[in-house]
Amino acid sequence: MNSQSPDPDPRKTPGVPPGGTVPPGETPPGEESTGSETGPRGDQSRGWAMGPMIAIGIVVVVFAAFFLAYALVMIL
Repeated sequence: MNSQSPDPDPRKTPGVPPGGTVPPGETPPGEESTGSETGPRGDQSRGWAMGPMIAIGIVVVVFAAFFLAYALVMIL
């Protein structure tokens, strides 16, 4: 593990003159740091679509019918 601080030494930071002030034009404006695709998108859907829900329902009904028929055959 490294015992050095991750912060640079302000006396050795490139582009910063003695005194600690940053000259104009040295740092980018804050607006440029965010892209156009930040934040949540507006077309998010909630919940499941009807197609998968219908398919799962059909599988459950077929599964239950199979075991119901199997139980009736075993009784008779």
